Amino acid sequence: MSDSPLPKKFLRLLKPRLPQMLETLGRFVTAESPSLEKAAADRCCGVIAEEWSKHAARVDRIARKQRGDLLCIAHAPGKSRVSGQLLVLGHYDTVYSTGTLARMPFRVKAGKAYGPGTFDMKAGIVQALFALEALQKGEIPLGKRIVFLWTSDEEIGSEASRKIFETEARRSDAVFVLEPSFGPRGLLKTARKGVGEAELIVHGRASHAGLAPQEGINAIHELARQLARIEKWNDLQHGITINTGIIEGGTRTNVIPERARAVLDLRALRVSDMRSLERRLHALRPLQRGARLEITGGFDRPPLERKMSAALFARAKALARQMQLGLGECTVGGGSDGNFTAALGIPTLDGLGAVGDGAHSSHEHVLINTMPQRAALLAALLATS
Repeated sequence: MSDSPLPKKFLRLLKPRLPQMLETLGRFVTAESPSLEKAAADRCCGVIAEEWSKHAARVDRIARKQRGDLLCIAHAPGKSRVSGQLLVLGHYDTVYSTGTLARMPFRVKAGKAYGPGTFDMKAGIVQALFALEALQKGEIPLGKRIVFLWTSDEEIGSEASRKIFETEARRSDAVFVLEPSFGPRGLLKTARKGVGEAELIVHGRASHAGLAPQEGINAIHELARQLARIEKWNDLQHGITINTGIIEGGTRTNVIPERARAVLDLRALRVSDMRSLERRLHALRPLQRGARLEITGGFDRPPLERKMSAALFARAKALARQMQLGLGECTVGGGSDGNFTAALGIPTLDGLGAVGDGAHSSHEHVLINTMPQRAALLAALLATS
């Protein structure tokens, strides 16, 4: 990519706006928005909608019955010839229940902004808002319509929002995901593992452990042997992991257990590995005569394969270089809504949000001096895509 004056121009516009970015972040964070509490999430949705309505002509609030409402903001250049669409995607829900602010208040200290949801991912929404402001103030002629979509249930699987953002993704030439970046260097996430969950239930036969152990079929023993087999399927080098996270079984020590259960976390970097792992799970057979296996579940979030991010990352890296910023990439095990858009065949670049640390923890924070840089990078990507 040849040098463009836009990245530096956006950075010049956005650096003086840092105090306003922090004020906006504070308003968003103090409007608590747990995924499972619709009333609270809706209040936060209203706060975000009010702020965006100051910058965009059209802010649509999409009602949801059980989850918080979604926000869809469309920015179409009035006089430019528009051909195509870009989707900026993120979520405002957090993993923190109402009342968390009492022990984890929003605060700024030593160059960091702390609080529930600062890093994951309300700072990303703030950066997108000011990126739009920079595009507007810079009077940049845009060739594509831009849609900003903020969902309310990403942290719990995106069931209420998936159809909406997949519809917008299909209309788009590229998707930019404002999930937080990785590590102190703010690495973009160019690959994410597919994520799933499977349940393995063993049915045995109960019997008295002392009087008639030979008449029983020990479901826990069978489950243990199956899990030892499954554990060998882990292949860290190729990004395949199976984690047994829950085990249940038995009633009393003097009873041969007739039922045992395990819940497995499944992750894979490639669709082919994902399907292979599902086939192996469902092909399991009992090792103990008379036992019966019941296997359900599988992958529900496809991987974001790097091939879907490579070209966009190359552009982002070149634009960052023009601001004298280094930009790296990484592969992560966690999933996001970018997994779904990439699986549709839409180029998707993830991790464009905040730089910081501590997602889902008491020390969650963002590095405030990086916020104008990230906003400028997003504005440059939107202006040149």
